[in-house]
Amino acid sequence: MREAPPSDVPADALLATQRVSEKIAYLSAMKIFQDLSQEELKELERSISMVSCPAGRVFYVPGETGEVLFLLKKGRVQLYRLSPDGRKLTVKILEPMTFFGEMGILGQGMHDTFAEAMDDCLICVMSRRDVQHLLLSKPTVAMRICEEMAARLMERERQLEEVVFKGVLPRLAGLLLRLAGETDQVSGYSHQELGEMLGVYRETVTHALDQLKAMGLVEIHRKRIKLLHRDKLADIAKQ
Repeated sequence: MREAPPSDVPADALLATQRVSEKIAYLSAMKIFQDLSQEELKELERSISMVSCPAGRVFYVPGETGEVLFLLKKGRVQLYRLSPDGRKLTVKILEPMTFFGEMGILGQGMHDTFAEAMDDCLICVMSRRDVQHLLLSKPTVAMRICEEMAARLMERERQLEEVVFKGVLPRLAGLLLRLAGETDQVSGYSHQELGEMLGVYRETVTHALDQLKAMGLVEIHRKRIKLLHRDKLADIAKQ
């Protein structure tokens, strides 16, 4: 059998091509870009830069301008605000395949919002000009971004309603169910982080979790909570 002739393509060029293909595959999997063709995705890829952020780094603080749209490829990002006394309130925990910084599209900053990498993150960044060009030339992308922004606004309203009308235990039960999704466990969140999502102290969350445990509804492990009775947790969340 004859051996294949050696490739004349430099290794660096092959690696660069592979990275472009991976970035295009990632973009095509995002909901906001799912209506774009391969050629449109290739054009979009050229306007995006990719950066790495280690866990714990705050890479966006209030008042910053410049980059507008952040596309989260790997890791989790915490968006939060700080009270005058330094207490942290988590606005949203973002998972991979989501975006943030969308308020810049409307000519607004992220106000008092900080963005912090909870894990080692890989983030794609688009400038304001490139985002504006994308929205004007690809109305389906603009529509999907608007749909996501509307969903987030509804979530904010739900959070505000719960803070006003519900106690900590129902709010915690509902939060655990949302974080678990279709599974029966919540992983990767400390009591402190759960408290920041509810706007209460860590000790308050620990006490509420102990109550749920005493009721036989959850098992508590290090950064992992197993849900034993989703239906009963749902009943508590409605209280």
